[in-house]
Amino acid sequence: MTRREPAAAGEPVARREPVARREPAIGDDGGAPPVDDFASLVLDVVDSIPPGRVMSYGDIAEYLAAGPGPRQVGRVMSVYGGAVAWWRVIHSDGTPAPGHDSVALRHYLAEGTPLRSARPPVRVDMRRARWPGGSAPVGPAKRTGRD
Repeated sequence: MTRREPAAAGEPVARREPVARREPAIGDDGGAPPVDDFASLVLDVVDSIPPGRVMSYGDIAEYLAAGPGPRQVGRVMSVYGGAVAWWRVIHSDGTPAPGHDSVALRHYLAEGTPLRSARPPVRVDMRRARWPGGSAPVGPAKRTGRD
């Protein structure tokens, strides 16, 4: 396969052949995949966030103290978040998931979540609304060395 030079400005771009669609995996019914252990832990943490409080994707990853990071928390929320209070999981800058400002804002106002801005881009006041989590992580118990 040879590498082509990019088309110069004003020149037509050669069309690529369409990419073949991937056949669904065996057992793939087009719905959400089964919930794995990490996803279950993330959803448990989200369920525990009180009304009017929030956690960032990174807060949840840190709270679980093991395994994947904030991007994987975001992936779990994108696949399964509709089953939990998704608006309570936001970016570290206080903004909700892209495209969800207006719905999230309705929830924030109903729950009394402290806001920095109710106009787009909606922004939660992280200093006042951040929830530090419960007394112990939801994840597996850590060994102390005394066991």
